[in-house]
Amino acid sequence: MTFSGKKCVPCEGGLLPLTKNEAESFMEDIPGWDLSSDGDKISRRFEFNNFVASLDFVNSLGSLAEEEGHHPDISFGYGYARVEFITHAINGLHENDFIMAFKTNMLVKEG
Repeated sequence: MTFSGKKCVPCEGGLLPLTKNEAESFMEDIPGWDLSSDGDKISRRFEFNNFVASLDFVNSLGSLAEEEGHHPDISFGYGYARVEFITHAINGLHENDFIMAFKTNMLVKEG
């Protein structure tokens, strides 16, 4: 499955999160990301040359998250940003998380 061209859809709960097997099947489309051991979140650490590059990435990701209506947990500092996706409304993973991971990877390729 590819996430190119897909948009996030609102998720207010009431859905079951993806199973770990379902999540694992999406992982090949988001290189560099890690699936948590219990399969409820995905994360990736991005490396940059300096603080400003990290900040620029975080700001670009913040704009993307607002556009898509799906927001990551982000920590960053000099030369890095760590991004984690989980759909809090269902306490697990949804296709939206993988769409956003794919689009986050594209931010780095474009920059």
